[in-house]
Amino acid sequence: MKWSLNELRQTVDEPLRFKEVLDLKADLIKRRPDILDVSDVLVEGLFSVDELGVLGYLKIKTTVVLPSTRSLEPATIALDFDLTEHYVSFHERDLSRFEDTDVVIILENDILDLESVVEDNILLQIPMQVLTEAERKADASLPTGSDWSVISEGQLKKLQKDKDGIDPRFAKLKDFFEKSE
Repeated sequence: MKWSLNELRQTVDEPLRFKEVLDLKADLIKRRPDILDVSDVLVEGLFSVDELGVLGYLKIKTTVVLPSTRSLEPATIALDFDLTEHYVSFHERDLSRFEDTDVVIILENDILDLESVVEDNILLQIPMQVLTEAERKADASLPTGSDWSVISEGQLKKLQKDKDGIDPRFAKLKDFFEKSE
């Protein structure tokens, strides 16, 4: 689905609402080849015109299958997220009216392509660590050897806290009372 900015600006009185199911599997795999599968993407939302320009509210749901970052086994990730973006013409130079936290997308040729917006945001939502359900449950039983073991970050922090126990700035004071007797 594509709209021109002029079309969207004509919806001043009533926001443009939509609910679409998109098949983005081929495009997402082309952009990120390690993706194994993508279900159809449910997109609900609206575009409204406000004093800043065209504002889009979208809710996106899909599942993505990627190789596990630990074992390379297929792992399914459910994505369900909202996004809010402002869309402006590529002719506009002054974006000072927007807050620093606003997401502002400058539209090439003043055309809003819903599929590319959804693709970009799905790729942004994929986590860096992808684990299968079994790997998440068996996180406590990581591989070990005769003189080594793999531990999680949480386990490492706990070990460091237990080992150190004493703030290094006060390490010299730990024996203070033993010497005074």
